[in-house]
Formats: sequence, structure tokens, C-alpha cells
Amino acid sequence: MAQRVGIVGFRGYSGAELVKILEGHPGVEPVLLEHRQDVGEVRFARSRRVACTPESVRSEGLALVFLATPAEVSMDLAPWLLEAGAKVVDLSGAFRLRTAERHLQWYKEVHTQTALLAEAAYGLPEFYRDCVRPARLVANPGCYPTAANLAIRPLVDAGVIDRQAGIVCDAKSGVSGAGRKPSLKTSFCEVAENFSAYSLLNHRHVPEVLLNSGLEESEFSFTAHLLPLDRGILETVYFRSTRPGGSLELVELYRKRYEGEPFVRVYDPDQMPDLRAVQRTNYCDIGVKLDAATGRGIVVSAIDNLVKGAAGQAVQNMNLMLGFAETEGLL
Repeated sequence: MAQRVGIVGFRGYSGAELVKILEGHPGVEPVLLEHRQDVGEVRFARSRRVACTPESVRSEGLALVFLATPAEVSMDLAPWLLEAGAKVVDLSGAFRLRTAERHLQWYKEVHTQTALLAEAAYGLPEFYRDCVRPARLVANPGCYPTAANLAIRPLVDAGVIDRQAGIVCDAKSGVSGAGRKPSLKTSFCEVAENFSAYSLLNHRHVPEVLLNSGLEESEFSFTAHLLPLDRGILETVYFRSTRPGGSLELVELYRKRYEGEPFVRVYDPDQMPDLRAVQRTNYCDIGVKLDAATGRGIVVSAIDNLVKGAAGQAVQNMNLMLGFAETEGLL
């Protein structure tokens, strides 16, 4: 029998992507949870809608609820959803940074659920699968940190990077990463035929990279850019290597690290991924090039920001939490 799961925030881009994935998942029955007065429709959704209340969560027997909501809304909803017996996968930044002090520094808002912040598992399965499985609250990673951490951490763990030389992450995202709420900077006339950088030196996704790759802020430079397309993230990471060798050695390092991982694809030496290869999939594609003479290295990491960077990874986490095959509904 299918397990029922709820979706709050199903009208946003990530929430709508969740609906699409879950309606094709053989093990679950999605239920759309209305948490505010909103007359907008969700295109093509077949799922039932009920009020987002503790009574509904209990009467529907929801095993898990996805929160595709702003961070402040997630902080309000998560405690009583857990109390009502549902596990929670939160797609916002509400529970990612582990301490209230760090959350205040980067999100500029006071955290109201510090106990849950400390409890939440960070939902990057390739690194924290064993923490996700037993968790009742999972903080789904941000889109930029997903691509960055999968690219950077194997190099840090292997001691390949000259950390005194620093790491530069040049990241580019489609406009859907900004969410569905209208704004001037994401309007058609501002984005079309344009390319721009934003949130220089203080992007709120930076601490997620630092926390999960083991870097210090002084070692890491990150710049986000807005591409004139709807979806996809491509990040180019520049570093200096401490080891002799070439691209093949680094490719083998990545292949060994991600052996058996269903959603990480490592390219042959000197081949690089592009957005077209990952759009509408839950894959992270990684390519590496190293110049042996100078030690200059480049890693290119590509994901779909709405799938592996949001809804797809959330379903990957749900599969682990509810005992499904990790790839269920995603391949």
C-alpha cells in the first residue's frame, strides 16, 4: 500500500517539481496541503488537496511532509508537523546551518526553533546517508552547495588542494532558483539577453559549502551569477593541486569516491558536463582537468537546480527515510 506524503508550498517552482515527481512515484500518494489562502492553480496536478492542519496530517496518515516554503514558514510548521507524527523534509534554509548564531549571521533573522536546528540531519545523501535514514527532520541542501560540495569535498578529503592558494567557485544558475515570487531582477526584460552577478561575498549558501566541505571562509571565494534560462546550475571550481599527476589521477579519485552512487556521474579525463546533460534529472555531473606542469586544476559540476538541487534530492531523502530504494521515482 502506498504511503501518503504531504506537500506544503506546492505552487512554487520546487513544490510543483515535487508534485510532478511524487505523482509518478510507485510507493507514495501525494497530498497537497493548503497552508494559506491562495487562488492559484497547479498545472497538471492530480493529487487531492486538504487543509494544512494537525488534524489533517493525522487523519490523512501522512508519513512525511515536504516543506517547499520560506524559512520562516518552515520554522512555524515543522514543530507541529513532527508532533502530529509526520517526518519532515524541509527545502528552505531554515535548518541547514546547525546553530542559531550561524543562521542569524547569514540569513539575518533570529531562529525560533533552535532545538530542531540542532537535531536536523543535512540531506546530502552522498555524504550523510546514514544520518538521513533514521532522521525525523531533514534539511534539504541548497542548490549551489549541492553542486559545490559534490565537486570540492573529495579533493579536500584527499588533501589534493593547496589550501593556502584558496578555492574559487564561479557559479551560474537559471532564474527558477530565485523562486516564483515576482521581482524586478528576475523579470523578463531584466534577465533576457543579460548575464549578471549577485550577492557578492555574502551569499547565504556559502556557509553550507564551508560546513560540509571542511573549508574556512578565508579559503573559499564564491560568486553566483544569473543565467537567462529557466533551470540548471553549472559551477566551475578553480584550485591549485599539491600533487604531481594529471587529469586521469583526479578522475580516478572521484570515481573511487562516488563508486556506487546512483546520481553522480564522473566524466572521462578532460571532458566536461553541460546543463543540457542534467536538466530534468537528479544527476550531478562532474568533470576534472589538471595541468601537471603548473598544478592548476578545474572541476566543473552541473545539476538541475529544481531536481538534484531541490525536489529530486528531497525525494531521494524521502526514499531513505521511508525505506524505499533510493532511486525510486527518480530514474
